Amino acid sequence: MVVRNPNLRWPVPKDLKRRLRGERVRDIRRRGKYLLFGFPRGHLLVHLGMSGRLTVVPAATAPRKHDHVDLVLDDGKALRFNDARRFGTVLWVDKPEEHALLRNLGLEPLDDSFDGKALAQRAKGRSVAVKQFLMNGNIVTGVGNIYASEALFRAGIHPARPAGRISAARWDRLARSIRTTLESAIDSGGSTLRDFVSAEGRP
Repeated sequence: MVVRNPNLRWPVPKDLKRRLRGERVRDIRRRGKYLLFGFPRGHLLVHLGMSGRLTVVPAATAPRKHDHVDLVLDDGKALRFNDARRFGTVLWVDKPEEHALLRNLGLEPLDDSFDGKALAQRAKGRSVAVKQFLMNGNIVTGVGNIYASEALFRAGIHPARPAGRISAARWDRLARSIRTTLESAIDSGGSTLRDFVSAEGRP
């Protein structure tokens, strides 16, 4: 582990290098907009912020100005975290489900349990506009302004309609539209900043 600049949105833990030395990554998963790298004794939590990126590079590659953290691998490569705005996060988490950043996150739109019934239950009695409802990360994770607009358009639902006044049939249609919209965006590489590049450095 190499930490060049610990001053991200929250400071990179001072003991992170010690915690990760010699450890093996067991799994990588996502919760909302957070990436969780599983280790035997806990998790590395990463959030890319507005413009952060992770790229795989040879560990000996000279760092650029905003290359703040490297997770050095035993094959001579490094997973490098670059973040010009420093709104991103690299933290250590013992129990992700109990951590303040994760414990109140809402439904995962790509999970099997995500459907119209689950949305309708959370919308019951709410007067907030359905678009704002979908963008609330404590209700649904990962549906921002662009994807909420696209999904509502696909489902034929006005974005200002109160969430509590949508029929069960429309919630079913909207749940399918959200999933379709996100899957289409993933296939296209996402709706993101123009300078976005993949982990391999390709636009």
